[in-house]
Amino acid sequence: MARKDIITDTSNAKDVTDFLNQARNLAVSAPASGPAQGRLIFAMDATASRQPSWDTAAEIQAEMFEAVDGIGALDVQLVFFRGLGECKASGWARNAKSFRDYITKVTCRAGHTQIERVLAHVEREANSKKINALIYVGDCIEENVDHLAPLAGKLALKGVKAFMFQEGRDPDAAFAFGEIARITDGAFMQFDASSAKKLRDLLGAVASYAVGGQDALSAYQSKTGSEEVLRLGHQLRKSR
Repeated sequence: MARKDIITDTSNAKDVTDFLNQARNLAVSAPASGPAQGRLIFAMDATASRQPSWDTAAEIQAEMFEAVDGIGALDVQLVFFRGLGECKASGWARNAKSFRDYITKVTCRAGHTQIERVLAHVEREANSKKINALIYVGDCIEENVDHLAPLAGKLALKGVKAFMFQEGRDPDAAFAFGEIARITDGAFMQFDASSAKKLRDLLGAVASYAVGGQDALSAYQSKTGSEEVLRLGHQLRKSR
């Protein structure tokens, strides 16, 4: 399997307030006809402590594709970082088997967080194609949130909502993840290592939103009865 390296480009970053003001006024048009289609980037921290969570994600990722069955097509790209400066992206997958082939080939390695490189990669992808959502799953941060905010602003300008899912309660990560979600009009949710169902429902919720918007998200919440999905939907409505 071939993957492409991610190269960070954070030059000429503007003040995040400018991005926010422009993003609020940016109208994103949808296709007039044809089946709904969404693109979603699924990013995960693959540093050493994350192996159990990585294995869980490999098991529950199918929910993203099952959630949109009958709504439209969903393309998902895996992005991960680990080790000493390694940050990579997979090809695009349109079914659970293809995505599982990508995710199960990755093992976690010791290293620092590289969320800045993840955001920069998503922004570059959004330059050439519509990216409906970013899902990020991690438990900590070792970067300056002031460096991440301008990149989050760039995503907001391109209509990319960040759904930041934190495992655990680390306060620094909670603040940073919450800010990225706020700037992009996305959502921030927390879960613990024992709540695989909660994360599965959140993945399905974002996939539904990426393909079918608020209506699809509401339908998914009705189907699952998930309190977490309901809370996620409330955050999105507040950001409008």
